[in-house]
Amino acid sequence: MPVHRGLTGGDVRDLPSVGGHLDAMDGVRAVASFGVLVYHVASTTGASLREGFLPALLSRGDIAVPVFFFLSGFLLYRPWAREAMEGAGGTGGAEGAARPATGDYLWKRALRILPAYWLVVAVALPLWSWPRAADPVSWLPFLLLVQNYVPDPWWAGASPPGLGQMWSLSVEMTFYLALPLIAVALRALARRGADPVARARLLLTGICALALVSPLWAVFSHVPAHRPELGLWLPRSMLYFAAGMALAVVSLWAHAETDPDAPVRRLTRGLRESWVTCWIIAALVYAVAASPVAGGRLFEIQDLWTDIFEMALYTVFVLALLAPVALQTPEPSPLRSLLGNRVMRYLGRISYGVFLWQFVVIVGWYELTGQQTFTGGLLTTLVVCTAFTVLLADLSHRLVEAPALRLRRLRRR
Repeated sequence: MPVHRGLTGGDVRDLPSVGGHLDAMDGVRAVASFGVLVYHVASTTGASLREGFLPALLSRGDIAVPVFFFLSGFLLYRPWAREAMEGAGGTGGAEGAARPATGDYLWKRALRILPAYWLVVAVALPLWSWPRAADPVSWLPFLLLVQNYVPDPWWAGASPPGLGQMWSLSVEMTFYLALPLIAVALRALARRGADPVARARLLLTGICALALVSPLWAVFSHVPAHRPELGLWLPRSMLYFAAGMALAVVSLWAHAETDPDAPVRRLTRGLRESWVTCWIIAALVYAVAASPVAGGRLFEIQDLWTDIFEMALYTVFVLALLAPVALQTPEPSPLRSLLGNRVMRYLGRISYGVFLWQFVVIVGWYELTGQQTFTGGLLTTLVVCTAFTVLLADLSHRLVEAPALRLRRLRRR
């Protein structure tokens, strides 16, 4: 019978980091946020609708959204997974295995997300949705981030002008609220395991069941009738969150193995050391996703099988791209230097602001210049909109996001 250790024991220099800040993730956030910006500029200028391979690649920039969902699943579930593996079977008490406090978790999420988001809503709604913005009730779905679930919205599309990308933030917020309940259910399942490895297996079983919600939801949204609004609900994207949660369990599982050649330790080491190969696979999958087999050029849900095929491609892409990053050790590495250098860390810090302000800048630029949608030069528009978006994101981080996060101390007191 193999011998297992606690999750904090032994030499961790060759094991994935399972606590603290991951510098490389800052770079991932930066790449994803600017990827979304490029996608939206390409869509607005019409560059992604033209014939050719490059426009096809631009049309799939929405693949960056599942990257954010993966990061949330991986980083937010990891403390709950650790507690479930180390403490669920009655062997608690190990350092770092305390169950996360739900109140503190929700307070931190609210401070991280809402203040800067509310500022953008306060700018966009009066500018481009007047006189609707004169009615306080019209603000409620956006202030509460439940706009995806409004049955008869007064706006066209996913969100009003200037807020087009916020549908994904509504999905994120729903996941934040659901995660403590999901973690409790998974912990109850893990209690049946006698040791951390057995609990990890049970957690992965539960997470796989959770991932099945997405394809089942796709069937529900297409049969008997096509209801595209359901594609903006959390179950449609649960697969991406579950992929991050599963990798969090795998990274912790590696710490529970004592043999350097144990299967999970070999897996994490192999993925980490083969990051170039993994990224080549991600690039090939992205190219396939940009082909007609994954549907049309605009953000839309196609027929059922195209929807499921796109979902599968996006999941493979996210795993191939991010697994080597998520499984990095505390030791220096080329990948950490690439994604965790000073520039990438800065762009990662302002990445939330880049995500929030980009459509305000794009819509404002088109209104200022008098251009019509699906016109304009891609390069010029991208340079101008990127410059103003970065400026606003930097100010947002300094003046709103960072001060809001300091309010966490109030709850601690």
